[in-house]
Amino acid sequence: MPPNTTASTGQQPGKSGRKKGRRARLLVLVLVLAVVAGVAGGAYWSISTVRASFPQTKGSITLKGLSGPVDVKRDGYGIPQIYASSDEDLFMAQGFVQAQDRFWEMDVRRHMTSGRLSEMFGKSQVDNDEFLRTLGWDRIAKQEYDKTLSASTKKYLQAYAAGVNAYLDGKDNKDISLEYAALGFTNDYKPGKWTPVDSVAWLKAMAWDLRGNMQDEIDRALMTSRLGPKEIADLYPQYPYNRNKTIVHAGQYDEVTKTFGSTGSAAGTGSSAGGTAGTGTSSGTAGLQAQLAGLQEVLDDLPTAVGVNGNGIGSNSWVVGGKYTITGKPLLANDPHLSASLPSVWYQMGLHCRAVSSKCQYDVSGYTFAGMPGVVIGHNQNISWGMTNSGVDVTDLYLEKLSGDGYLYDGKTVPFITRQETIKVAGGSPKKIVVRETKDGMPLLSDRSDELVKVGRKATVDTAAPDRGDGYGIALRWTALDPGTTMDAVFAMDRAKNWTDFRAAAALFDVPSQNLIYADTENHIGYTLPGKIPTRPQGYDGSVPAPGWDAKSRWTGYIDDDELPYEYDPARGYIVTANQAVIDKAKYPYTLTTDWGYGARSQRINDLIQSKIDDGGKISTDDMRQMQLDNSSEIAKLLVPKLLKIDISDKDVRDAAAIREAQELLEGWDYTQDADSAAAAYFNSVWRNILKLAFGNKLPKELRVEGQCLWVDPVNSTGPADETDKVRECGEREPDQAQPDGGDRWFEVVRSLMSDEDSDWWTTPASRARPSADNRDELFLRAMIDARWELTAKLGKDIDTWNWGRLHRLFLKNQTLGTEGPGFLQYALNRGPWKLSGGEATVNASGWNAAGGYGVVWVPSMRMVVNLGDLDKSKWINLTGASGHAYNAHYTDQTDKWADGELLDWSFSDKAVEDGTDDTLVLKP
Repeated sequence: MPPNTTASTGQQPGKSGRKKGRRARLLVLVLVLAVVAGVAGGAYWSISTVRASFPQTKGSITLKGLSGPVDVKRDGYGIPQIYASSDEDLFMAQGFVQAQDRFWEMDVRRHMTSGRLSEMFGKSQVDNDEFLRTLGWDRIAKQEYDKTLSASTKKYLQAYAAGVNAYLDGKDNKDISLEYAALGFTNDYKPGKWTPVDSVAWLKAMAWDLRGNMQDEIDRALMTSRLGPKEIADLYPQYPYNRNKTIVHAGQYDEVTKTFGSTGSAAGTGSSAGGTAGTGTSSGTAGLQAQLAGLQEVLDDLPTAVGVNGNGIGSNSWVVGGKYTITGKPLLANDPHLSASLPSVWYQMGLHCRAVSSKCQYDVSGYTFAGMPGVVIGHNQNISWGMTNSGVDVTDLYLEKLSGDGYLYDGKTVPFITRQETIKVAGGSPKKIVVRETKDGMPLLSDRSDELVKVGRKATVDTAAPDRGDGYGIALRWTALDPGTTMDAVFAMDRAKNWTDFRAAAALFDVPSQNLIYADTENHIGYTLPGKIPTRPQGYDGSVPAPGWDAKSRWTGYIDDDELPYEYDPARGYIVTANQAVIDKAKYPYTLTTDWGYGARSQRINDLIQSKIDDGGKISTDDMRQMQLDNSSEIAKLLVPKLLKIDISDKDVRDAAAIREAQELLEGWDYTQDADSAAAAYFNSVWRNILKLAFGNKLPKELRVEGQCLWVDPVNSTGPADETDKVRECGEREPDQAQPDGGDRWFEVVRSLMSDEDSDWWTTPASRARPSADNRDELFLRAMIDARWELTAKLGKDIDTWNWGRLHRLFLKNQTLGTEGPGFLQYALNRGPWKLSGGEATVNASGWNAAGGYGVVWVPSMRMVVNLGDLDKSKWINLTGASGHAYNAHYTDQTDKWADGELLDWSFSDKAVEDGTDDTLVLKP
């Protein structure tokens, strides 16, 4: 066979991907020769098995159900652009093509959203399935499909499902993906047909990981076992409105018309950024803490969809109007920060009607999710849009007083609404569970743990709560548990032509609530906050769990669309959203959340844009890219001058010369966290140790890293315990979920304490190797010493060999068999490491959890810059590649460029797409 032709599977490396294709073939040989022997009692994978699932990308395929031919054009990175003559053909082809590249991922996702992972992976997933069945995502998705979605959306979902099923028709498992071949050694699982509800349910999984402040709500309640109200308030400071700009700078809420205007200003009752304890905070305190600790264990084990189980979710997006750009038209940038996954959660593609008309309405390109039709983020021929997580609080936990077969509500026992679920288990017997919900649709999460039930029965309570009786449980109120219209919103945004269309589309985007930025080819820019956002009664702000027995604690309604903040063509000429507060609390009467991001990233982006404007320069596409790569550490700017003033002398510090050598790394450092920076490595280690000494060692075990143990005073002790009375207490939380995580909330905590040099937070007891610290500088010295020896252990004695990238590494893991499968399979499916620049709460947000270590936990999952002056000059990149097939040339062919901060050309016009096409597949009716 000539080197640039393919077998009948049809996959051919593109012109720019031939070298990667040769490398992939070599890796296939390595895989086959090195790891196949002995699998399943002599079964083995051949090269044909590995390649069997690669998609056909050239020639033609007959697809029953099409009304006309469809062209699928792929560039050198395997990114597809689809051309059709009707909406139904377009979305049917989208389903077929995504299934070609990513069906394993799609199948696992739908099993997760429906609580059926055990059908694929056996009894290890039963607990997860029980929790997911309790949430009932697929049930709500079916209600949406049946009752709330428009007829056209249903038609598109049906067409998409038909395309997926056309791909599956007649295929054996090994023809679909390598993972099915591996799964076949232990399981006779066979994927079923795709349904429209499978696509809708994915939006629930996305909403779960972007659900707002539920984790903070849990953490604050758990802190009460060790910390008092003042100490907890220290750890949740107010949003710094005077320093970090909100998204909406100017705007007015009209109390008379109950609408929001995007110009002017007004006063309102506002909300608190740090959170305050609502009514009932202390009710059932011991029972609540025990229930929440058990709930956290369940949440730790739950598979993530797009984020880190609700922690660390952030994103950057900003738009600059044509007045300040080289092109004279807007530039729009977006890079959502999500869990690193392989393949990437995003799928790049274009959906093009050959002629836009009432019969075929779409000409759109961007990022979507495998398993869902349409484009979620991107641009069409008229407008572009991006998203960041708003952080708006749409979840509340309720402590429920159990009584017999019901729960106490407004002085009466109310029966639960129940349903029975049967969980099928591969290789085992099915398990039946009973799901209990309150009359207003709140599932009882605590039913999913036998230990929680025991805890609820034994929980002690204070006098403000009902007596113990049958115990306590935890229920969840969440907007995504009501049928919604977000799927309608996706298609409406894809075909929007202007700001009016876009705002109308955004109003349908009810869950999850996202910050949406906008730009169009007519030189307009805008921002809008959509979403189904609850209002709460006086005394309840969603910051802590509420007493479920009090009818007055329930939500009172939702903020009307006309009352939600937005901006259109602001005078400053640009808009930045990076998870900061949406609007100043003095300008808005509703509490959107008590837990905003604190604005470190957003303010840095504002400063970078404003600096360019102040210098009289015009902003280019590459300027936007460079801003996305900004590594500046805001906390380093605050702390390094203090650290350099600390005297390290021989008489006070053992091995002072070595500590001083490390301190000298910070002299002249520009605070940028490049992968090759020794100063960044040392500073981040100092920062981590400051957090551990000042805060981490004082938090309850439920928030600390699993397995890290301390000798502490017993809970409820009246004063410092004698050394012989201390108890050994070990952390219980997964490393990437533990606190203090080092994010910009902790920046603000430390900033607020810097002037109080004798704060109790700066004190820490002596250890065998270190003296006690009685003030800020003594604790900083302790942290500098500990950081020096930590990095010596990790990176070696020679400081000249230190660099941040050796600590801050990204491993890409296949999210199923790549994390839980046998070692040889993990070797086959996983990739990495990559040494990354950036850090926590920087614009280039390669996040790490300071409590757990330095490894990369979340990343800019994609990057894009849209040029509204010439859409063909837009740029994009994905974390991995188009393909979900291990050893396909496009499995991780974008990752090296992504890690280096490069962007790929993003063709849109017919000519540009044709010029960049390597492979064309024709789908025929």
